[in-house]
Amino acid sequence: MGSVIELARPEIQQLVPYEAANYAEGLVRLNANETPWPAPGSPAEADLNHYPPEKPDALRAALAEYYGVTAEQTLVTRGSSEAIDLLIRCFCTAGQDSIVICPPTFGMYRVYADVQGAGVHEIPLLAEQGYALDADNIVRNWPDDAKVLFICSPNNPTGNRFETAEIDLIARLLSGRALVVVDAAYTEFGSDDPTHQLLNSTEFNNVVVLRTLSKAFGLAGARCGALLGPPELVRMAGCVMPPYALAKPVIEAVQACLTPAARDEIAERVSTLRAERERVAAALSAMPGVEQVYPSEANFLLVRVSDSKRFAELAMQGGVLVRNFGWQVPNCLRITIGNEAQNNQLIDSLKQL
Repeated sequence: MGSVIELARPEIQQLVPYEAANYAEGLVRLNANETPWPAPGSPAEADLNHYPPEKPDALRAALAEYYGVTAEQTLVTRGSSEAIDLLIRCFCTAGQDSIVICPPTFGMYRVYADVQGAGVHEIPLLAEQGYALDADNIVRNWPDDAKVLFICSPNNPTGNRFETAEIDLIARLLSGRALVVVDAAYTEFGSDDPTHQLLNSTEFNNVVVLRTLSKAFGLAGARCGALLGPPELVRMAGCVMPPYALAKPVIEAVQACLTPAARDEIAERVSTLRAERERVAAALSAMPGVEQVYPSEANFLLVRVSDSKRFAELAMQGGVLVRNFGWQVPNCLRITIGNEAQNNQLIDSLKQL
């Protein structure tokens, strides 16, 4: 079993990382061209006139512990979106290589591929089977120029989770041919976490799992996530990231959310959102014009209605924004699950139907 980085662009495999200025406790920092005073209005204790850690090792260790992997398997990124960008840049040569996506799915895979000049192949989910993966088609008809497969699980916007055993099989059959990226942004809201099984297989080493603090942890405004994968791939992707990428306030906010007490509170909130998800699904299912509420293991629902534009307008008139996904999934809305009061406001606004 060879290393997955053999599939990466040769120039990225040989990339020499930038060496940032190093620091030592108690020594005056005159080696990084920093200003000696904090910015006007900035508290001195925030220390924002100095760069943050080049690589936030303490944060990396804390996230690795939470995700059940080693620090060597963990790269801290600015949200999981940055990890998508990094992987496409690492593995796809512009005008030569491509990625495979399974629509309907997260739109940024295509955007980052377009930015890199990589091609995009589509192997759609099986709508008639509840948006299941077309695993047989993925493996049997893998494009010769494809380097990366993106699987979003639970999937955005459909909300369904794909079985870990199915992803495991795809990864084994694509070993040596492609990197399999499992975008697990909504894992906390689902019934299974595939991270440990997929990253510790003895049969393949071509899987990367993406996680984020934006969803369950309530840190969407902080922009922090993690790329979890083989240590050699993590090191390579880290060379492509700029130094000092994570701002000090972000590092501090994430570390505060990883304390035992904070994690207990987050678990309670996730439990509440799961219960609200079922309550909202039941309420929507009983409404006229609602044709189907799809099962979800995320913090949102995909809802097929008779007129998605009309439903979205009614929600807005009631003071609520929902996402009209009719452009990707005909006559479907994606509705985020809020707190009880927010969900009641949504339900009341749609009662006008």
